[in-house]
Amino acid sequence: MTVGQALKHAAEELAANQIPDAGVEAEWMLAHLLSVPRNILFLKSGLPLDPPFEAALELFLERRSRREPLQHILGSVSFCGIELAVNEHALVPRPETEELADHAWNHLNASTIAQPKVLDFGTGTGCLAIAIAMNCERAQIHAIDKSRRALELARQNVRELNLSARITFGHGEGFEALDESRRFDLIVSNPPYIPAREITTLQPEVRDYDPRLALDGGADGLEFYRMFAEQAGYWLISGGVLMAEFGDGQETFLPDVFAKPEWTGLRVMNDLGGIPRFFEVRRSL
Repeated sequence: MTVGQALKHAAEELAANQIPDAGVEAEWMLAHLLSVPRNILFLKSGLPLDPPFEAALELFLERRSRREPLQHILGSVSFCGIELAVNEHALVPRPETEELADHAWNHLNASTIAQPKVLDFGTGTGCLAIAIAMNCERAQIHAIDKSRRALELARQNVRELNLSARITFGHGEGFEALDESRRFDLIVSNPPYIPAREITTLQPEVRDYDPRLALDGGADGLEFYRMFAEQAGYWLISGGVLMAEFGDGQETFLPDVFAKPEWTGLRVMNDLGGIPRFFEVRRSL
């Protein structure tokens, strides 16, 4: 079997199992196995594919047919152009969350604070902390999560990128992971926001492979935003900013959730698809 034949076979197999973008996913699999950029696969299409690679490809196809996420199969994902390890212990970073990272580092780069302190709440893979650190060299970031295994993954990603001096970690339930003396200029989060009853309706790649801990936002999906409204202000300096991602349609509830004296200037931002997806709110002076 040549590389080109293997690519055709993989695309047909994925399509038969109703995998979206089957051709593209087949290219990612072959590029990963051959350790080449996807855009030059065509240059190798006439070359023979060695039997060990054929066997590995068949295993990839079998796993993907069970709707295991492609990112889990390949073991990594690109986030803001940074290659990060992923596994079943943390939410696979979504493209929309790249936009949240962009909002965060632009906010910090526009600030006059010499060394802004950032809290990444619910860090998962560490994607937000890492992207912010790499795009705002002045920032010092503390990343927390209630999952020890997610923190192990985040630490691995941070070590691989030589960012351990600028990103530290804490384990615990919510803000209980923090030392009482800490205060931050920015809190950033992509919290769980799926209503509990809707989790069973999600795509199998999400429902069956992302940790429920990273999905379940309580009965109406707003549990973490209410918690932020009650508790996050304590951890921000005066004028500090909370910035977070939210689910479809949840922007209509945010004004009521943050209708408290300690918050001001609620602003909702759209994603690149024009859908309300992020908000920022400032702790009152």
